[in-house]
Amino acid sequence: MTQATQRKARILVVDDHPMVRDGLVRLISHEPDLVCCGEAASAAQTQTAVSKQKPDLVILDLRLKQDDGFELIKSLRGQYPQLKILVLSQHEGTLYVDRALREGARGYVVKDQAADEVLDAIRSVLAGQIYLARGMAGVLLNRFVGAAPGAPLGSVELLTDRELHVLHLLGTGMSTRRIAVAMKLSFKTVESHRENIKRKLGLKGAAELLHFAGEWSRQQISLPPEALGSGPPDAK
Repeated sequence: MTQATQRKARILVVDDHPMVRDGLVRLISHEPDLVCCGEAASAAQTQTAVSKQKPDLVILDLRLKQDDGFELIKSLRGQYPQLKILVLSQHEGTLYVDRALREGARGYVVKDQAADEVLDAIRSVLAGQIYLARGMAGVLLNRFVGAAPGAPLGSVELLTDRELHVLHLLGTGMSTRRIAVAMKLSFKTVESHRENIKRKLGLKGAAELLHFAGEWSRQQISLPPEALGSGPPDAK
């Protein structure tokens, strides 16, 4: 290994879509100051890769199959306080941006951004700055200073990170039982989360919850609705 290679910033790419990972690896490999030190497709693989590869920065998708990206960010930051995390997600909603930053991410870009912006984000976060995709900073600032009044009382912002994850999985068509298996929780715990979501959002029953979850999930991501899953959500 040459001295020049040793000075390159080490980047770990985390995404459950092989094509996305391949694209990021190719993008990084053409940069003289960056090197991809590994790839991961799940939370468990990410933990192992970070421990072995000691990256300077992790590029992380928020949704890794059924793993919760917020929980992963929180865990990584707790174990490796100096590790820098850049979220590269299909989710455009400011709620996701806000929570990712609160859990410890230092940047957030969406997957339809140009390659140049992704590289700008990587270098900004490596330099110790917070990076938000163009247009996000202003929207977040408006929320913090109260310039966007009229938010409903039953706002998803009232949900915890885990409840938000359950809502997302319900919106993709997963049943309560499948969610319990995916999140490694008991059926009763997921049902409790469902009840809390209904109460906080002012929803009256299972059908209303599933309708809301499906519509909300479709509004949160920059993919066509059919990419979220086939068929209506299961009731249980």
